[in-house]
Amino acid sequence: MDRLSTLLKHFGVSAGTYHTGGLCGSAAFDDSEEYGYLHILRAGQMTLRVAHDQEIRLEKPSLVLFPRPYRHRMIASEADSAQMVCARLGFDGGGRNPLAGSLPDYLIFGLDEVPMLGSTLEWLLDEASATHCGREAVLNRLFELVIIQLLRHMMASHSVSSGMMAGLADLRLAKAMSLMHDNPEHPWSLVELAAQCNMSRASFAAHFREVVGQTPADYLASWRVSLVQKRLREGKPVALIADEVGYESPSALARAFRRKTGESPLQWRGKYA
Repeated sequence: MDRLSTLLKHFGVSAGTYHTGGLCGSAAFDDSEEYGYLHILRAGQMTLRVAHDQEIRLEKPSLVLFPRPYRHRMIASEADSAQMVCARLGFDGGGRNPLAGSLPDYLIFGLDEVPMLGSTLEWLLDEASATHCGREAVLNRLFELVIIQLLRHMMASHSVSSGMMAGLADLRLAKAMSLMHDNPEHPWSLVELAAQCNMSRASFAAHFREVVGQTPADYLASWRVSLVQKRLREGKPVALIADEVGYESPSALARAFRRKTGESPLQWRGKYA
């Protein structure tokens, strides 16, 4: 499976369109919610207020992605003539899943900066202006497609400088990361992963840590724990999960899980599942 499809298989995205039309005044979004947002400024202008009251003026058609809960506000006057199409985003596994967590707090792209999305955005904006049967369902699927294409664009353009997405965008590391994603139950060694990337053990370890920000072993442990969390949310028993993600016993899984989260699997499930 390719480097992006595996991520989306485990941590897919769902979209729910909630606004198509003008923005006059302000719209505020809390960071206590369990989802992110994708806002498309299709015409006009607006001001985006983010952390520490920083204001970003958008003066051309733009796309603003908040991949996880994040406090922000959109502001537009009547003279700005802002026209918006907006959706809430939910990633499988909740706001702590590795795909959303690998991205910055927010990303802003002019629509002219993402030509890969051109035909999909055109279809989405046309659908938003129409009154066809099934309009909302079509918009939701198109928003989900925009997210997938945006992830492709970010990998192709190296828009993210560190973490999982940066590693997947690095052609020297992508194969090793994809192997860990595809086969988390395998006892991957540093020597084995380096060989898959045609690199020496030392060069692979150093480059992986520089780009991803973790050692390969720590990254594999983090990936496994993310899969455990997803399966706990789904109600699977710990004994079954342990075998699926590469631990020889439930107690070994519990020790690794506690090292990463500070809680046992059952304590974590009681809070978040």
